[in-house]
Amino acid sequence: MSKPLRIVFMGTPELARTSLEALLASRHEVVAVVSQPDRPRGRGQAMQKPPVAELAVARGIPLLQPDKVGTRAFREWVRGFAPDLGVVAAFGHLLGERALAVPRLGCINVHASLLPRWRGASPITMAVLHGDAEAGVSIMQMDVGMDTGPWLAQRAIAVDAKDTGETLHDKIAALGAGLMVEVVDRLAEGPVEPVVQPEVGVTAAPLLRKEDAEIDWSRSAVAIERQIRAYHPWPGTRTSLEGKVLRVLPQAEVVPGRDGIAPGVVLAASRHEGLVVQTGQGALALRTLQLEGRKALPVEAFLAGMPVAPGTVVGSRPSSLP
Repeated sequence: MSKPLRIVFMGTPELARTSLEALLASRHEVVAVVSQPDRPRGRGQAMQKPPVAELAVARGIPLLQPDKVGTRAFREWVRGFAPDLGVVAAFGHLLGERALAVPRLGCINVHASLLPRWRGASPITMAVLHGDAEAGVSIMQMDVGMDTGPWLAQRAIAVDAKDTGETLHDKIAALGAGLMVEVVDRLAEGPVEPVVQPEVGVTAAPLLRKEDAEIDWSRSAVAIERQIRAYHPWPGTRTSLEGKVLRVLPQAEVVPGRDGIAPGVVLAASRHEGLVVQTGQGALALRTLQLEGRKALPVEAFLAGMPVAPGTVVGSRPSSLP
C-alpha cells in the first residue's frame, strides 16, 4: 500500500465538516486545518467558530482562521506542514496560483454539483430552485478560476420532488465526502487523469442574499414551491400578511387556481385546504407558516390563532428568480 498523504484541509460550514470527518477516519493524515474566522451568530450575536474550526479544535489539529489567504504569511504557514495535498470544501476564500502550488500535488476541491453546471457559491440551492432531476458532486483539481478546473471524479444523485436545500445538502455532503476520500486514495497511488470541463452547459450559482427570500406571487405556483424548498433553511421564504412578515416553510402544494383572480389573493383558508394563495399560474396551498417572532405552526394551528378570510391579499414584490 502507498504511503498516506499529508493533507491540509480548508473549509468552513457543515458540508465541509462532513468531508473533514471522512478524511480523519481515513488512513491519511490531516496535518492542519484552515477555516473562516469566528462570526457572531444567533440572537445574542455571540462569537462562534464555524463547524470545521470546531472540529479541528476538538481533535487538536493546528488551525488557522485568516481574514485573507493571498499573503506570503499564509503560504508559509501552510508550507510549514510540508503537505502533499490540499483538500478544499466550501472554504469561502479564493486561492491564488501561488497558494494552490504549495502542496506537492496541488489542491482538490469538493464541489456540490455536476460541473460545469452550477459553478459558484450556492449549487445545491440552485439545483432545487431550477427543478433539476439530478444533482451531484465533482472532485476538481483546482485552478485560479471559480470552479473552472478539470474534475477527477463525479457522482450523481437524484433530486427528490420533496427535497429542500437542507435535505439535499445532507445527501450531497455524505456523497462528496466518500468520493473525495476515494480520489485521495487514488492520488496516493499515482496521477489521476483529469477531465477538462466542457464549455457547453456552464451555469452560475451566485451567493444567496436575504432579499432573495421574498415571494413574488406573480410567478407560477411551481416556481414558488421550488423557491420555498430551495431556500430552506436559509435565507428562508417570506411574504407579508396584514402588515406582518410571514415566513412560508416547505410542504406547500401546487393546486389549481382560478381564472380572473389576481396573484396574491387568498382563495381559501381552512385546516383541510391550507392557506391557498393565487399565483401567476395556478395556486399554492401553504401548509406550515410562521409569523415574525413566533414559532412555526401547521396551518390549522396558525389559522386558529389568526383567522384569514378568502379575498385577503398577501404582499409581494417583483423578483428576478426563475
